[in-house]
Amino acid sequence: MPGQRSRTPGFTRTAGSALAVSALLLLSACGQGKPDAAGGPGGGMPPAEVGVITVAPGDVGLTTELPGRLEASRVAQVRARAAGILQKRLFTEGSDVKAGQPLFQIDASPYEATLSSALANVAKAEANQVQASALAERYKPLIEAKAISQQEFINAQASQKQADADVAVAKAAVQTARINVGYANVTSPISGRIGRALVTEGALVGQGEATELAVVQQINPMYVNFTQSAAEVMALRRAMDSGQLKRAGKQAASIRVVLEDGTDYPLTGKLLFSDLTVDTTSGQITLRAEVPNPQGALLPGLFVRVRLEQAQAGNAITLPQQAVTRSPQGDTVMVVDAQGKAAPRTIKIGGQQNGQWVVLSGLQAGEQVMVDGFQKLRGGPVKPVPWQAGAPAAGKPGAGQPAAAASAEKAASAPADAASGAAK
Repeated sequence: MPGQRSRTPGFTRTAGSALAVSALLLLSACGQGKPDAAGGPGGGMPPAEVGVITVAPGDVGLTTELPGRLEASRVAQVRARAAGILQKRLFTEGSDVKAGQPLFQIDASPYEATLSSALANVAKAEANQVQASALAERYKPLIEAKAISQQEFINAQASQKQADADVAVAKAAVQTARINVGYANVTSPISGRIGRALVTEGALVGQGEATELAVVQQINPMYVNFTQSAAEVMALRRAMDSGQLKRAGKQAASIRVVLEDGTDYPLTGKLLFSDLTVDTTSGQITLRAEVPNPQGALLPGLFVRVRLEQAQAGNAITLPQQAVTRSPQGDTVMVVDAQGKAAPRTIKIGGQQNGQWVVLSGLQAGEQVMVDGFQKLRGGPVKPVPWQAGAPAAGKPGAGQPAAAASAEKAASAPADAASGAAK
């Protein structure tokens, strides 16, 4: 019949479409029942990789960073102790000098003349001494024979002693004259580095006062003076007395110097002393450390920062700063358990050391703490991988992403590309 012939093709097309949809649903169900090559059911992605470190408690030094200023270990002002005209400068400005090295020459002619006069006076006094001694010796037998009076003998002895005193005075004058001649040759009192000359040749120096000629500074080793809050010092002492912290060591505490540009000075210094008096205006305690400076890289007057290890925390943990989230409510980290679940954990921080936080409590040995990969947390399990400082973040392209995950992403994108081509 004509009506039946018109319904048969429509029925056939509808039945064919239904069979096709049923077949697709059956294939999809079969595919969901088996894990794909990427390791996820039904073509899903594997757990995201996150970088973690394993907690390992130990003794950790608590380092404090304080501002300080460098100072020469010895400073000597070279002054003119003899008055006269400055004739010569015998050193190169800015050079290293030795103790006793000649630096300036002052006109010594007046002092040499005085020395010659003093030597002549010594000769004259010694001649009078000989004469007086001879007279006293000649009077000895005469007084025994009562050939002279007792008064004459006493006068002879007094003349002898007077002559001896005159010789001593003359010799002292010679010594003084020689000292003044030596003062005309100005030498360095210490070994160190000398600055610029403060006077020039031809200047009259030492007239009425000891004129300053130059300054010599010993810059190896160097001193660094820095201050610390008295409250911090008292809190540190209480913590050590209670046993919460222990001293860094029996020897002098070591320090490291950080220069103004942020670079670390390669040589280690040592703490010399801590002042007993607190500054009443600032509440700070002054400390001094000694730093070796064999190459002269450190200069007096430079501002630096001093890293000082004053105590050690037992069973403490160090974490990279990026692993800790700090807020007014507390400090937290993400801990990954054995099932790959990440959960926040509140911790207690006791300071920092070498760019890492020192954790005093809140973590146990063997636990895994996330360092990177926080942006990939979606509430599901994660795959912890060891974190290394300076390495690319886990899961980023070229950062060790598994080949299976890459192939899964490629396979997942293939059907979409095919569908897009069919639509075109």
